[in-house]
Amino acid sequence: MEVTIEKLIYGGDGLAHLPADEQGRGKAVFVPFVLPGERADVSLTESKPGFARAKLNKVVEGAASRIEPGCPHFGDCGGCQYQHASYEDQLRFKSEILRETLRRTAKIEFDDEIRVHPSKPWNYRNRTRMRVRSEPEFVIGYNRFGSHAFLPVRECPISSPLINRAVAAVWKLGPQAPACISEIEFFANAEDSELLLEFTVASQELQGVAEFTRAFRQELPNIVGVVPFSAGANASVVRVDVPEDMQSSFGTDMLVYQTSSVQYRVSAGSFFQTNRFLVDEMVGLATEGHNGGFALDLYSGVGLFSLPLSQNFRQVAAVESAPFAFHDLQANAPSNVKGYRVPVDQFLAYVPDETRFDYIVADPPRGGLGEKVAKVLAGLKAPQFTYVSCDPATLARDLRVVIGAGYRIREMHLVDMFPQTFHIETVTMLER
Repeated sequence: MEVTIEKLIYGGDGLAHLPADEQGRGKAVFVPFVLPGERADVSLTESKPGFARAKLNKVVEGAASRIEPGCPHFGDCGGCQYQHASYEDQLRFKSEILRETLRRTAKIEFDDEIRVHPSKPWNYRNRTRMRVRSEPEFVIGYNRFGSHAFLPVRECPISSPLINRAVAAVWKLGPQAPACISEIEFFANAEDSELLLEFTVASQELQGVAEFTRAFRQELPNIVGVVPFSAGANASVVRVDVPEDMQSSFGTDMLVYQTSSVQYRVSAGSFFQTNRFLVDEMVGLATEGHNGGFALDLYSGVGLFSLPLSQNFRQVAAVESAPFAFHDLQANAPSNVKGYRVPVDQFLAYVPDETRFDYIVADPPRGGLGEKVAKVLAGLKAPQFTYVSCDPATLARDLRVVIGAGYRIREMHLVDMFPQTFHIETVTMLER
């Protein structure tokens, strides 16, 4: 059937409506890889009571702004959704989606400017994870769009040049790779001069992995270390102990990531911001212009915000529950940063009533703060609070709580950490 695309929605799809039924209602249908105003021939793949999903067969009438994607795998790969749109249009779509999400989810009418911070649109990723398959022949790549089927990939244009050199080296050395390796994660430093790799392995026997690692590091000397992980209980990931006689083959287990003002140790297994061009921009938005006695950094990771804040606050409390990240936080933190390895809700439950924070910054995972944490945070009544979010829906939900408790949005920034994709990263500055 043929539909007309009305707008893009969060998640990357275009919204259209099916022909009206006998009650005169046309069900919403979501279509990937389209642009507003386009007419598209589609086939339904899923139908629910309130909506339907469809696959794109062909664009019948394309938008004038449609461009050629920058990757031959676009449309087959599930990683990018916007390569058929110019980068300027991508930023406009994201701003519109963010503003509409605030309005629809939380009834927040933010009429001020959403300040957009663009990235270089290609080769921006400093971290890339790819699947590995040894049989019937060696391949490395991603999942195909909408499935777990394998898509062989030799180059990823949103990943850094060094990561792409490493991918090429994997293809070259593929026949030497042991079958137990199922995934490789590549992590590049700020200068894109060094790589730390994580191998997901299905066996604790590392002899074959060590031999492959030696060959890999000889082929690409920029690899400073390879760290093996395996799947643990409850889908957890555990680090595999490397015997002492093999440690020289595997190298180091961490990178030094240098920003414009701070140096971070980032170990295998620790989270760090993925866009190598916008780390300084993100840190500056969340930390510059703030000073005082006591700051609170929630979901602090390796100390991305805690370390800059320590230069302008007498004391910083940094809360991080992930073990690898907390280990790095302790190594990175100066003496006036105190780390707490505990979930944020548990930490907040034990904050004394008389505690007063001059500034709070929170950078939660995709699930956001949640109503409970948002209420407690608002109750601390810090004069300024910055919320770093990677999901506009959970951001809107949480902002409704903190705004209802007396905060107002002073500034909202869209920091485009993920060009060519639907992902929206924001820095929202609130004050009482």
